Amino acid sequence: MKVSDILRVKGGTLFTATPDEPLAQAVQMMSERDIGSLVVMEHGDLVGMLTFREVIQKIVQNGGNIGGGTQVRSAMDDAPLTCTMETEMDEVRRMMLDRHARYMPVMDKRMLMGVISFYDVAKAVVDSQNFENKMLKAYIRDWPGQEEGATPAK
Repeated sequence: MKVSDILRVKGGTLFTATPDEPLAQAVQMMSERDIGSLVVMEHGDLVGMLTFREVIQKIVQNGGNIGGGTQVRSAMDDAPLTCTMETEMDEVRRMMLDRHARYMPVMDKRMLMGVISFYDVAKAVVDSQNFENKMLKAYIRDWPGQEEGATPAK
């Protein structure tokens, strides 16, 4: 299974911020949309990711406040982990676990194709396993039977 399979099911809605946007405004959007991350774009290029992890770290640095003049740039991860549409799901899981990343932008060269979350990856794995289990159960159910009245071998 590849990243393209997840994005095809998930859809393409993306929420973005700019690096010079007030952090409070970005956090408000994340709250209103019930999303855990924003892709930070500047001049059409991915320049960072803002997740609740970075927001919480900035609030702690600011003594419990978000900071009135604080910009997204000061809180964002400016070197986010990325993958491509062709990246295999096993590799994505390994990458996300190694970096403790919950969100990963999907790139095609310099074009942002979408963002996948750890939830998306876990859901894809569970759905795939459920499908395999269903197929195996159907195969077993259709197993060529023994003659009626015959005792199964031990």
